[in-house]
Amino acid sequence: MKISHCVLVAISLLFANGCTRQTLSGDAVTLSNTNELAANAKASPIGDVVGKITVGYQGWFACTGDGSPINAWWHWTQNWAQLPSAANNGIKSWPDVREYTNTYTTGWPALNNGQPARLFSSFSDQTISTHFSWMQQHNIDVAALQRFNPNGQEGPVRDAITAKVKTAAEAYGRKFYIMYDVSGWTNMQAEIKTDWTSKMSAYTSSAAYAYQNGKPVVCIWGFGFNDDNHPWSAAVCLDVINWFKSQGCYVIGGVPTHWRNENSDSKPGFINTYKAFNMLSPWMVGRISTVNDADHFYTNVNTPDQSYCNTNGIDYQPCVLPGDLQEGQRAHGDFMWRQLYNMVRLGVQGIYISMFDEYNEGNQIAKTAENSSQIPAGSGFRTLDEDGVACSADYYLRLTGDGGRMLKGQIALTAVRPTPTMPGGTVVPIGQTITLKGFNNRYVCSEGNTQPMICDRTTAQSWEQFTVVDAGNGKVALRNQGNYVCTENGTQPVICNRTAIGPWEQFEWISNGDGTVSLRGSNGAYLSAEDGIARMTCSKVAVGAAERFIVNQ
Repeated sequence: MKISHCVLVAISLLFANGCTRQTLSGDAVTLSNTNELAANAKASPIGDVVGKITVGYQGWFACTGDGSPINAWWHWTQNWAQLPSAANNGIKSWPDVREYTNTYTTGWPALNNGQPARLFSSFSDQTISTHFSWMQQHNIDVAALQRFNPNGQEGPVRDAITAKVKTAAEAYGRKFYIMYDVSGWTNMQAEIKTDWTSKMSAYTSSAAYAYQNGKPVVCIWGFGFNDDNHPWSAAVCLDVINWFKSQGCYVIGGVPTHWRNENSDSKPGFINTYKAFNMLSPWMVGRISTVNDADHFYTNVNTPDQSYCNTNGIDYQPCVLPGDLQEGQRAHGDFMWRQLYNMVRLGVQGIYISMFDEYNEGNQIAKTAENSSQIPAGSGFRTLDEDGVACSADYYLRLTGDGGRMLKGQIALTAVRPTPTMPGGTVVPIGQTITLKGFNNRYVCSEGNTQPMICDRTTAQSWEQFTVVDAGNGKVALRNQGNYVCTENGTQPVICNRTAIGPWEQFEWISNGDGTVSLRGSNGAYLSAEDGIARMTCSKVAVGAAERFIVNQ
């Protein structure tokens, strides 16, 4: 478990002086990440981590009776010797375990749907196979297997899980690499070298092991953090980095958020140590929790970070996180998508997702309870629909997959999330001309841009066709015959007569779980067909039948 305390520090705009890159407009454009990388002449070429989506993979859950060397409720509880329960809980989110064949009874009450509350073990071959099948299904390229100090109680089970990860990665065509988390590792300088030469380096012979620039990838997370759990000097850390490079490795550094300025969560005097890494992956969990936070860090941290890396020939792999579900940070995927959009438009060399299976901190993208029926009764776990928008258990896997496609230039760069929250839901059709049909089986009509709109047409002609325009900042606008639909801020009927996009012409496109969409204006209210006789409005505070529309039927 990485550092998760909040270090939201105001960053001076001076950090960006001479380091900013051209900011793309909010409109969707086709972006080839290969072209972005070419703009940085010192960046590494596309490989197994450059130009790819990597997920942090813990693989650290076990259950008593699962046959593992640790034979305990490893990471599910505070007291590993006792059953997981409300009084002995180590997680913030409840997993969806429906696809696991081996699960274990807990001390939690039954789920609200009546099923017993059971948990999975990472020691099970089928568990890890399932995880890597999800990665394959959603085009997630690489798993960074977390490896903590292997010399204590956890060593044997970590060794066993590493072998299982190799087998699963080979079976499902995914890449993996070893990511050492050195937190609390007292004799790290000598023991990490021994562990690599005696155990982990053997995995580099696997066809599934990640290589970059012709070299096996290894990551070291934790150098330079300004706390007692990371006590080593810059010289000690530099020695370890250079040793791995002497072994022929491409070395990634999981470094503090404020590594470049050597303040806040970073110790001073470490810049030359950070510069020794081939790639830098600054930590972000606990630093941001809203879209506004993400934008602030994009401008004041990520942009100058990328410029510094460009100048110094370092590849840049920033963290993207789904958000702490229990803290209500996710905004049904909009928080995560904004980060993905920001990083792709910045031209980063790779993206690290924090994390795949981090149920302990609530930042997992792996399948999670969708709604209250799938959590233990009275447990208080938040589920994926916590903000009122239904999301499938695999939603954040799908969202990550779409982010990877955007990174690779396979879909256009867009601030508007293209991933429906439920499978089969409507993807935001940026740049397409659509029709909207209301609950009354009639089409929305612009009325030729001369009077307020209505939802009463039986056929779709020119007045019933709208182009979906990327309005920037995750919003869309609807254009008909050169004019934009305007909410009139909810005080008058909706009309399509504006020649430019302002706040009143912007909507959030919401995919409902039933195949319909809703449009929420900047006033927080929803576009409504009313009764199909009255003129349309944007004043409803909740989604009912009249606020749901079918696209292109």
